[in-house]
Amino acid sequence: MITVFGSINMDLVATAKRLPKPGETVTGETFSTAAGGKGANQALAARRAGATVKMAGAAGDDTFAAPALTLLRDAGTDLSLVKTAPGPTGTAVILIGEGGENMISVIPAANGEVSASDAAKTISEMAASDILMLQFEIPAPAIEAALTAAKAKRVTTVINTAPLTADGPRLASLADIVIANETEFELLIGKNGLSSDERENELKALHERTGQTLIVTLGADGVIAIRNGKLYRASGLKIEPVDTVGAGDTFCGYLAASLDQGMDFERAL
Repeated sequence: MITVFGSINMDLVATAKRLPKPGETVTGETFSTAAGGKGANQALAARRAGATVKMAGAAGDDTFAAPALTLLRDAGTDLSLVKTAPGPTGTAVILIGEGGENMISVIPAANGEVSASDAAKTISEMAASDILMLQFEIPAPAIEAALTAAKAKRVTTVINTAPLTADGPRLASLADIVIANETEFELLIGKNGLSSDERENELKALHERTGQTLIVTLGADGVIAIRNGKLYRASGLKIEPVDTVGAGDTFCGYLAASLDQGMDFERAL
């Protein structure tokens, strides 16, 4: 089973022919709302990939709470560890340009109420054979408590380093499997503008130091990863992107589901 300990949001999504520059107003084309949050997105992806999934986190007591959980509930996700926090549900304001590029501002709201005690309760209901998935949209003390408790219980932990925070490198070091995009990986190691060869060398060096399974997503270029000393590559699908929002979350969810179902690592990628 997979337990996702993370964020639950309501996404407010607008599209425009192009993204505005700072201080500029552009005319939009469409507007919609959708359930989101990196935690909820990854939980839904894992559930749709066939895994048994439990979501742990917080929603508010406002009108966004129910629709934010609708897709998870309809998919059969266990929501028994989602608490109700006073105040608004987490919200993401998303603007998508014509080419699929996006700008996002996230308001934590109820997600900021997720605590170390919530982490303890979550891990107490897990077995050593389970997988715990986390991201950086809930408070650092809750993430650290969950990772520490999971390690003591021998639960496999997967952390997606998005959005990368000041505590990110330290927290990522506590997980068994780390998933980062190109930018996040450079921030994790404190080096910018890496070439493909340099990225590979840095990935190997970090793996040698930590022993962690490390995965770097490369957008259209696929994925590079290292596990147990072996380097892996997987090509990206050759498609015309319409909307890249949630692509990384979908990858994380499907990867976790594949590993949970016993698929070998190379095939899971």
